[in-house]
Amino acid sequence: MRRMEAFVFVFVAILLCGCVAAKECTNIPTQSHTFRYELLMSKNATWKAEVMDHYHLTPTDETVWADLLPRKFLSEQNQHDWGVMYRKIKNMGVFKSGEGFLKEVPLQDVRLHKDSIHARAQQTNLEYLLMLDVDSLIWSFRKTAGLSTPGTPYGGWEGPEVELRGHFVGHYLSASALMWASTQNDTLKQKMSSLVAGLSACQEKIGTGYLSAFPSEFFDRFETVQPVWAPYYTIHKILAGLLDQHTFAGNPQALKMVTWMVDYFYNRVQNVITKYTVNRHYESLNEETGGMNDVLYRLYSITGDSKHLVLAHLFDKPCFLGLLAMQANDIANFHANTHIPVVVGSQMRYEITGDPLYKQIGTFFMDLVNSSHSYATGGTSVSEFWSDPKRIADNLRTTENEESCTTYNMLKVSRHLFRWTKEVSYADYYERALTNGVLSIQRGTDPGVMIYMLPLGFAVSKARTGHSWGTQFDSFWCCYGTGIESFSKLGDSIYFEEEGKDPTLYIIQYIPSSFNWKSGKILLNQTVVPVASSDPYLRVTFTFSPVENTLSTLNFRLPSWTLLDGAKGILNGQTLSLPNPGKYLSVTRQWSGSDKLTLQLPLTVRTEAIKDDRPEYASVQAILYGPYLLAGHTTGGDWDLKAGANNADWITPIPASYNSQLVSFFRDFEGSTFVLTNSNKSVSMQKLPEYGTDLTLQATFRIVLKDSSSKFSTLADANDRSVMLEPFDFPGMNVIHQGAGKPLLIADSSHGGPSSVFLLVPGLDGRNETVSLESQSNKGCYVYSGMSPSSGVKLSCKSDSDATFNKATSFVALQGLSQYNPISFVAKGTNRNFLLQPLLSFRDEHYTVYFNIQD
Repeated sequence: MRRMEAFVFVFVAILLCGCVAAKECTNIPTQSHTFRYELLMSKNATWKAEVMDHYHLTPTDETVWADLLPRKFLSEQNQHDWGVMYRKIKNMGVFKSGEGFLKEVPLQDVRLHKDSIHARAQQTNLEYLLMLDVDSLIWSFRKTAGLSTPGTPYGGWEGPEVELRGHFVGHYLSASALMWASTQNDTLKQKMSSLVAGLSACQEKIGTGYLSAFPSEFFDRFETVQPVWAPYYTIHKILAGLLDQHTFAGNPQALKMVTWMVDYFYNRVQNVITKYTVNRHYESLNEETGGMNDVLYRLYSITGDSKHLVLAHLFDKPCFLGLLAMQANDIANFHANTHIPVVVGSQMRYEITGDPLYKQIGTFFMDLVNSSHSYATGGTSVSEFWSDPKRIADNLRTTENEESCTTYNMLKVSRHLFRWTKEVSYADYYERALTNGVLSIQRGTDPGVMIYMLPLGFAVSKARTGHSWGTQFDSFWCCYGTGIESFSKLGDSIYFEEEGKDPTLYIIQYIPSSFNWKSGKILLNQTVVPVASSDPYLRVTFTFSPVENTLSTLNFRLPSWTLLDGAKGILNGQTLSLPNPGKYLSVTRQWSGSDKLTLQLPLTVRTEAIKDDRPEYASVQAILYGPYLLAGHTTGGDWDLKAGANNADWITPIPASYNSQLVSFFRDFEGSTFVLTNSNKSVSMQKLPEYGTDLTLQATFRIVLKDSSSKFSTLADANDRSVMLEPFDFPGMNVIHQGAGKPLLIADSSHGGPSSVFLLVPGLDGRNETVSLESQSNKGCYVYSGMSPSSGVKLSCKSDSDATFNKATSFVALQGLSQYNPISFVAKGTNRNFLLQPLLSFRDEHYTVYFNIQD
């Protein structure tokens, strides 16, 4: 019986796939967006011709392509007959959509608390959305429609000469709708309404339902499998954006525009299949089409129009889904973000039709990526593609690691799976990928500055990749589009509802927020104490404002990364019995305004092996603290750590009080400000650096009192005290001198001895704001910087009251240019110690994520 079941399963998968050699569906050589842009903008005609000469598909027997039709609705003799196809699908029994799934809660009922990292990220994104100009966004749409074009078009991938133009506008429609639901910002509402109205005018002018920033002739090329840059990819973004404007912002005009657009493309696909075969249609799908199946299934769930279901099925890309249906670990060399949205669409197919095959596909795909193709961030891909399974170490040789778009879409995959199963593992994944893969792509609070790829190798920097940081008006990469969406919906996966006799709520993310739970008739408030390395617990408190006294159940996720030992759940002073991590604490009661529930979940430091099964990479590991991926500040190639018997032996938290001990030493030279800096373990004066760079770290020192028992809460406490200077980025080392007239160095604190101790005294130049550093072992000798930056920093001895000497030994001491993140650790290395901080906190600084950790 089992053999028969296995045969049936494989047979169905082959019908879905059409052939075992599924790579046939992706052998177009230009599917990297980066490559496509470079090709499009290149002036090298010879190179273009050589590339496009390979733009083809391996010929396949036509009857096999007919079998590609999902679930084989047609017999071979009817493969040309669109009418038969339509009637077959129309008469399908469609199960009750969403039955048994957890429900999404309305985004407008969730509000993020100010000052949390999530709220700051949301606010930064809101500022960017408000900066963008409607006329500039739709300039190319108006040009295509033959309307007047006020304003100036944006550049980058939205430039008028770029074939992908218009994709970001679709993302903007989605992001602004989501952001409005999240914030109710009136200015944004006016801007996005103007944008929809402007696009509607373009659609009306064209008159066919077509709407895009490029002419419809692009689809002529698409349908004849000629070179063109992913026109359906852009159409998907526009359709999804308009649908989001309807769903989240309540704009009825947007829904009319969507249905008119879909009518147009329904007719185009119908013409291709009628004129040629379904073969031709599936050939063309080897160009990236985004999530066309996903948005069409979503549209069908609103309209119930069978045409929308037909068209959704025809964008399901069965040659890839069939591979997953056969559960083959063979996605290497596929363009990742071409295919993840197809899986998301297949998950919507399951939710709409109830076909269990598509549930299995989504489940297998998630397991496959997590087990063989993911980084410690939860992200995936290298240079936009998947590499060989369990060979992630090879990916670290480039900076083009995790593409931000893939993380955005993998979060969708996990979110569907969680809603179906309620499994904590999917919520854990969502937390990991959101925390490390999404929050890491903004450059602090700089609006509109994001990255394409998140580098995860050795001594890498977000500012030094193939793309570096983007710009506000001249990038508009695919990852800018998904980025503005991600930061507009940070509240959409904190709470989920379960329908039943009594209202039930699942709380799966611990993000400071409030939720107006209307079916539960409660206003719920969640506060979270900012996580710190000095307090190894996640501390969450829930309070309640009931509208009515209604019995309801709250299910609180106990993350897999925590421990039962030390975990606490307390309701109104009474300790609750907790299940093991990876399950839920479930509480059913009539909640009152006096109720208070607190959770205390232990945060532990742990290591996680890289997804690479070769023995030589067994020691390559990442370090996490709860859900936070830690990265080590480093600009060199040293990545060796020496593990102890337990983590406490080699990784120690940095006390919060250390921030008060950080100092930078400044001096003005000829109208410019310079700062004392650790430069490759020597000391020099460097120009005042931009915040968030390596130099800000290198220009920061921790003052360590020689008498460790003395009180130290402000810099003033160090005056007239014997101190040592520990470089911020080299914990455990000190500034030392080598004697009079010789340059200062950075050395291990155990080797410094008296030469590392200085007396912090009032500045010899007599100014109130300055200090001088006198050597304790060489009295009368001071840290000295000549009157030009190139003269270096050394120990120099005073021979008289020379004013030049006094000025050269006086520095303005202010709070350090860098500060310790609340989550900061020191890890003991074989040759040096490393300062570890969350990856999401890095801007331009160099860091290492994976370390060589030896027992």
